[in-house]
Amino acid sequence: MATGRLPDPNSSPLTAKGDLYTYSTVPAKLAVGNNGETLVADSAATTGLRWQTSANANGVINGGMDIWQRGTSFAIPSSTYTYTADRWIGLRFSTGSTVSQQTASLDGFQYSVRVARDSGNTGTGIIYLGYNLETADSYRYAGKTATFSFWAKAGANFSAASSALAVVWASGTGTNQKQMDGFTGQSLLANTTVTLTTSWQRFSFTASVPSNSTQQGFQFNFTPVGTAGAADNFEIVGVQLEYGSVPTNFKRAGGTIQGELAACQRYYYRQTADATAVYAHLGAARGDSATVSIGQTVLPVTMRVTPTSVDYANVAVTDGAAVYAANTISLATNQNDAKFAAYQLNHTSGVTQFRYYYVVSNNNSAGYLGFSAEL
Repeated sequence: MATGRLPDPNSSPLTAKGDLYTYSTVPAKLAVGNNGETLVADSAATTGLRWQTSANANGVINGGMDIWQRGTSFAIPSSTYTYTADRWIGLRFSTGSTVSQQTASLDGFQYSVRVARDSGNTGTGIIYLGYNLETADSYRYAGKTATFSFWAKAGANFSAASSALAVVWASGTGTNQKQMDGFTGQSLLANTTVTLTTSWQRFSFTASVPSNSTQQGFQFNFTPVGTAGAADNFEIVGVQLEYGSVPTNFKRAGGTIQGELAACQRYYYRQTADATAVYAHLGAARGDSATVSIGQTVLPVTMRVTPTSVDYANVAVTDGAAVYAANTISLATNQNDAKFAAYQLNHTSGVTQFRYYYVVSNNNSAGYLGFSAEL
């Protein structure tokens, strides 16, 4: 006779230490999980509960869109990968799109990333936002069940047919490639669309990652239609990749804002002036000739590899008496490593050989010096 009450423990069907009673339509047993697993709610499971790996950090660095070292708004040039929010790439094979930081207006998040077709643009080329884990960080998912989740919403004039946002989650067998180029040995773990509204929704996908996987990456994209209105866009935040078949509460890969910044600086580091420090110190230098100085900057974290490029604006050197603008800057040959950046600054004239200088922003709050070790 089924009354909904638990059976007498003396006649219990529990057979192992750690077995639990649960309830669906009748009392039922949930067998004990594996050592180290955590019990999570799962409405799709018969018992409403599931055991899941507990040591489960988010594999997506800056999934909460907290860190924006390069700036907060980016016009995406035609056919050029453009890093936007740290670790996130924008791409379109034509002009007329922008990626920008927005106030999320969603509990638990300060910012979101907006991917927009510019108002009045008539191009209908696909607009992409992508992310790639490096190979060293992808091995942990090989042969595991994993869940990819995110929050998304549409702008008021989102023009995609049926308000569809395309979602691709892929695995590969190559090394440090970009998913939007196609991974070597690519397996599509999710290749679908979700229907957006102007309110935040959380979406999730679960898949078995191939045992030989050495890469994980994903992208969001939409195909615009007609002429763009003022809000032909989508927004994303709370992107997470984790073990198990249930999406858990969002976690930063770095644990804290400071940890997230350090994780981002493994791939890119920028020093930027501000309105109160227009001669902000960016490093030290020595004169090499009348027109060349060699700068040096100690990197705050060990980067993924030796920096492969430098970007800059409004940079100069000064000895405290005079300021010499840098016309161009390039990485110095055979003087860099993953902890230390050396670079050549080219000047019109005036630099004294063997004199030491400060590298500074050139009386400009927009001055910056950045080093990249991105994929």
